[in-house]
Amino acid sequence: MTVISRDIVALASDMIATDSQSCVSNLPLAELVETRLRGFEVERLDWVEPSGIAKRALVARRGGGGLAFSAHMDTVPATGWEADPFAPYVDGGGLLHGLGSADMKGPLAVILTVGALLPAAIPLSLLITTDEETHKEGAKRIARTSALLKHNPPTGIIIAEPTGLRPVRGHRGSVDVVAVATGVQAHSSTGKGDNANWRLLPFLAEMRALQVMLREDPAWQDPAYEPSFCDLNLVIDNHGAAPNVTVGRATAKLKLRFSRSIDARPLRARIAEAADLAGLTVTMSDEPLPPELPADHPLVERCVAATGHAVETAPYGTDATYLQEIAPCVIMGPGSIATAHSPFERTPVRALVDAVPLFLRLAETMAG
Repeated sequence: MTVISRDIVALASDMIATDSQSCVSNLPLAELVETRLRGFEVERLDWVEPSGIAKRALVARRGGGGLAFSAHMDTVPATGWEADPFAPYVDGGGLLHGLGSADMKGPLAVILTVGALLPAAIPLSLLITTDEETHKEGAKRIARTSALLKHNPPTGIIIAEPTGLRPVRGHRGSVDVVAVATGVQAHSSTGKGDNANWRLLPFLAEMRALQVMLREDPAWQDPAYEPSFCDLNLVIDNHGAAPNVTVGRATAKLKLRFSRSIDARPLRARIAEAADLAGLTVTMSDEPLPPELPADHPLVERCVAATGHAVETAPYGTDATYLQEIAPCVIMGPGSIATAHSPFERTPVRALVDAVPLFLRLAETMAG
């Protein structure tokens, strides 16, 4: 292993070993990250969630303008793991294992390494967010409240999500829907309850019809994306009710994903109408338009030239949804999304190391 390889593995491993699932405080990890920001002016953006959990995002700046790199500190829940998700290791094939190794503590270690290696005369910003895996609160606060970025913001942002170092010019946005049916809980044998699931069914039938329409009607598809159709995913929660309990509360959570060319307003209206007809309580998120740069945008062209890869789009979402309010964003980072959000998450150490000189060259180029 080279010195850079050892440093990146050690840093990424320390971060993987620090639990920063979105459901817990990320302050221990934020403090670890800040120890690697020497030479930067650092801004801490702190808040406390309604549940009482303390969170922190970090903005680190050296000089004005130039390029910014962004990564998030939080991970998805550690579900399904047989191995210890917080015990990172490198296997014989050079793969770093552990929760967040790919998404995205490995890439976070890369941009912190770039910050340490880049000559101090070259301007650079590091936007270190949290809660990207839930409601992107860290990116929102950086975009809308950072005093450091208010003057001399970066001219471009690289979101270092794992793309195999292929430049991604745009990705889908989403609407999160929570629909709640209320019944009367009782012992199921008595017949005295009112099962909330039966109240939920008409709404679910309409959502199934909507999902089929999105997949089959070309009018709701965007050939610039793969898959081309808008996605509607469903999760149902009976809040721990057992089979011998008449369900008193049933919640349907849906995520509607759509690209910038799709007008989601009629889809939102159809969902709201279906919930109203079923007598459900419904809430829907309201995100900005999905980020999408033209293929000939200067930042996109520089990334294409630097990597030799054609520009792509992505079906998932990132912090670019909000960071685009600061500067144009390209999503491009080491590793693959293929094992992210799985109990087998891993990333090649070689990919992390190879990203460092690429990111250094881009930062130097953008400084001009």
